[in-house]
Amino acid sequence: IQSFFSPDMRFGVSYACVFVLMGAAMPATEEIHLHLPAPARAAIASLVAAACIGLGVFVRHGATHANIAELRCGGDLDVPLIELGRRQAVETAQRIRDLRLPIGLIFTSSLQRAHETATIISDELRGVEVAVEPALAERYLGTWNMRPINETQAAFEAGETPLGGESNAAFIERVGRGLEKIVPRLEEQPLLVASKGVARAIRELLGLEWRQILSNGEIARFDLAPFASRRPDRVRT
Repeated sequence: IQSFFSPDMRFGVSYACVFVLMGAAMPATEEIHLHLPAPARAAIASLVAAACIGLGVFVRHGATHANIAELRCGGDLDVPLIELGRRQAVETAQRIRDLRLPIGLIFTSSLQRAHETATIISDELRGVEVAVEPALAERYLGTWNMRPINETQAAFEAGETPLGGESNAAFIERVGRGLEKIVPRLEEQPLLVASKGVARAIRELLGLEWRQILSNGEIARFDLAPFASRRPDRVRT
């Protein structure tokens, strides 16, 4: 089960979450957008949150200079948010409130862009606990850092490893270790604030097709139960 909520303030939920409430089965990858008055959106959001309890919520960090310039920026390059990114974090927290998502805990990496986004969201949500998990940092990109994305996209899609960087396999494994820290705390309704590469890694770990690039501040939901059931001997508290 998965749902996405776009930064343009449309209320979007997957068919899967909606039809959980109706007792029907629908593909989890399709989305619908409901343009409804605020009270109706809030009511539906509450129902969706109740139906999707135990799922993890993901937020991509706010914008950085590298994001605006469309440059590669890996986990081995620690850059701060720009003012736009800080505003996006505040707006994301507002969407979380509007959607009645019951966040009880925030996981993030130690990278400035992710940690500051998480801290801003925490402050807006009246001090939700923030836990740092270094394994949830973006993939290390070595010599690809600060190069235009389109210059390295072919090599990225071919599965190449940048000089001085991290292989995709090592990155996926590392993110998996980070998820092992989150799974035991799913009942606390965790929010994960990280980079878009981490979202891609989570989808790969769950066996889902990667089809959406999250924009800065965008919200997604992942059902981590399949991950937990496949790796019960490796879950660590």
